Parts: sequence; C-alpha cells; structure tokens
Amino acid sequence: MDPILSLYVAQPFWIWLGLGVFLLAIEAAFTTEWLLWPAVSAGVVALMTALGLRFGFGVELIIFAVLTVVSTLASKRLIKRVNPVEMPDINSRDSRLVGQRARVTEAFVGGRGRVFVSGAEWSADIDQGAPLAGEDVVVERVDGGRLTVRPLS
Repeated sequence: MDPILSLYVAQPFWIWLGLGVFLLAIEAAFTTEWLLWPAVSAGVVALMTALGLRFGFGVELIIFAVLTVVSTLASKRLIKRVNPVEMPDINSRDSRLVGQRARVTEAFVGGRGRVFVSGAEWSADIDQGAPLAGEDVVVERVDGGRLTVRPLS
C-alpha cells in the first residue's frame, strides 16, 4: 500500500489515469455501458491533477463521484433523445420485421404458408385470405419463428 500512497502523493495524475484506463478496459471488454462515464470522470480528475489542481484524495474522490453521477444521468437523457424507445432495437431482427412487406413463397393453405422477408424464409400464418406464391403480404406480428401476416390491400 505504501508504493501506491507514495505514487499518489508524488503524482496523483497517474492514479486517476490508471483508474480511468482500468474502467475503460473493463467497459471495452464487457460493453456494460455503466463504466464508460466513471472512466471519463476519472480522466477528468486526472486532468485536473495534471494541471496542478490538487485538493487531496478525499475531495478528489468526491469530485470523481459527483462527475460520475452527473455524467451518467446526462448520458441517459441523451440516449433517450437520440434513441427513442419506439424504435425497434437494431439487434432485434424479429421486431424490425413488423410492418415490412413479405413475398409469399409457398401458397397459404388452411391459414399457413411461407414468406420471404428480410433475406430469410419464414413460416407464416394468416387469418383471412389465401395469398398465392408470388403475392405480397405485410408482417403484423412475430411469434418465435412464425410470422403472422395480412394481405397487402
């Protein structure tokens, strides 16, 4: 513990920078989105100490904590504005299918058939009508590996 304390007394910049890099490395490895802003906050405190603004470890720790809370809350607000909840998750291919036009690849018989949409063929159900192969339908719902579609018109 003495070497770390000695390093802090001599150069607090390296302690804060090391903490920031450590948190950023964990964030990069696990993509939690929770450690980015503490890493940035540690970098800001490191910059403050590098510029000669030394307040002591206790005050620097409080500055780090306040910066972390403020930047995390601000980022959540920014994310809500930039990426509204109404938009489907880019990684959720199934939810993005809803509302898309699909081409019938196997005619519907008894309310069941197959459609091609978004580069893949899917099993599909339809409540009304019996579209033939080659006709277009619209995806209404995704239930596991099955789509529910409706006639285009």
